[in-house]
Amino acid sequence: MTNLALDTINERLERIKEILKNSLDRTGTQEILNIIGITTLDQSDLANIKLYSEYVPKAVDIPYSEEQRFLHFLWDSFEHSPLGPVTNFAFPFRRILAKKLFLHCGKNFCSEAIHFNFGHLITAGDNVFINVGTLIDSKGGVTIGESVGIGEFVRIYTHTHSESNHAERTYAPVIIGDYSKVYSGATLLPGVTIGEQAIVAGSALVTKDVPPNMVVAGIPAKVIRERKTEGRFREQLNHVWFHNRAHWDE
Repeated sequence: MTNLALDTINERLERIKEILKNSLDRTGTQEILNIIGITTLDQSDLANIKLYSEYVPKAVDIPYSEEQRFLHFLWDSFEHSPLGPVTNFAFPFRRILAKKLFLHCGKNFCSEAIHFNFGHLITAGDNVFINVGTLIDSKGGVTIGESVGIGEFVRIYTHTHSESNHAERTYAPVIIGDYSKVYSGATLLPGVTIGEQAIVAGSALVTKDVPPNMVVAGIPAKVIRERKTEGRFREQLNHVWFHNRAHWDE
């Protein structure tokens, strides 16, 4: 039942991949918890868990499957595990989960501890990096393009409430274009599109679409200038997040 005897990080990751080749159940979830060093829960505990997002109205329209519940649970639990700070385990572990949990997850996805509510409504392209503390309210759908960088404590919202009746909700997707960057503390409101190669400055509040290749800043965010690309385009912009492409394996 326990795999704490596995000697190396790679052995642990390979075992997790093996478990996730099949639909994730209580047995597999408990084994993965043991692998990451969380040994206080048994299968009777797992049989009764419900997550926060399962109590919101969107869960009536798109309920979690048992597998999605366990995948979300593992994602959030990992932040508190002994292996959470071990970067060479954490990045590939989260990538393994994201490939099962997201609607689509491209190659070389890297993420620190982030929070989202409906992973199966998130699409992420190749070479995406999302930094620590980011919140993705994905109820209305979130699409993140290729080679996008999202900084610390960014907030992305895809739903809002009526002022006259809080129970009335409106959903609208957020789209973040290829090779764009969203800097720390920025907020993206429902329905906005960040154009390809655009930059959202730190702490900006984005309330409307950002044109491609433009830099926006402020509250509310406004275009302040064109991005200084020096004639570079897409791959030439070198959206590589770590030295020597560390944590890219594809």
